[in-house]
Amino acid sequence: MGSTATGGSSRAASRPAGPPAAQEADHARDAARGDSRLSRLSDSLLNLPHPYPGRLIAVEGVDGSGKSTQLLLLQRWLAARGYRVHFTEWNSSRLVRRSMKRGKKKDLLTPTTFSLLHAVDFADRLTYQIMPPLKAGMIVLADRYAFTAFGRDVARGVHPDWVRAVYSFAPRPDLTLYFRVPIEVSLERLLAGRSKLKYHEAGMDLGLAANPVESFRLFQSRVLETYDRLTGEFGLEVMDATVEIKTLQKAVRRVVQAMLRDYDGPRDRKGRNGSRR
Repeated sequence: MGSTATGGSSRAASRPAGPPAAQEADHARDAARGDSRLSRLSDSLLNLPHPYPGRLIAVEGVDGSGKSTQLLLLQRWLAARGYRVHFTEWNSSRLVRRSMKRGKKKDLLTPTTFSLLHAVDFADRLTYQIMPPLKAGMIVLADRYAFTAFGRDVARGVHPDWVRAVYSFAPRPDLTLYFRVPIEVSLERLLAGRSKLKYHEAGMDLGLAANPVESFRLFQSRVLETYDRLTGEFGLEVMDATVEIKTLQKAVRRVVQAMLRDYDGPRDRKGRNGSRR
């Protein structure tokens, strides 16, 4: 999925021209436009509608919620209708991939360093994969957003105010779909697809339990509790992720269609299925 206007086969995003410092400076100026959007260090752009012509749709949920499958189906559906779509996913920046992999493999990461590496990943992803298409009026589909850090980092013991301050530069999505599923259901889905749980996915680095399955229950339950609290605060749209894939996708499309009613961004004259739009 991807970096093409209609969501092609490659997920790798090409970086726009210009030095990184200039790209970040542009975003900082946009974020503070009018000087009233960020008046204190405690303010967060997540509390304010973004000023860009595009639309930002994020999906959230515990591991095994099915959010990635739903986002893939949504991307195909939007592209077939001529919308220009760009996909981006969590933990995808090449900038920190090697450090993250090494830190995980050798168990070198503390909760704080884990949080900081993900924040660097997000900042790089925001600068190069989210802001350019958003400014160009495209629809950006984000598989996980800052709310993932709010859930996972806090579950690892990082202070919630600190995490929020770190991500205060993140623009608020136009729509965040929260795929809610009971922990036992997500656990069953994950184990049905592979033989064992991933070490950090199960929160084994925290020493919550010796058994990975029990550790997963404890860790992901903490994440789930945070998501539930965020729902009211940030207006996350709760989707019942226990239903069949097709049924859930229909519900997703209804919500997205409603959000796009006032959207007048660029569209291809023909959808990918060849029908004129």
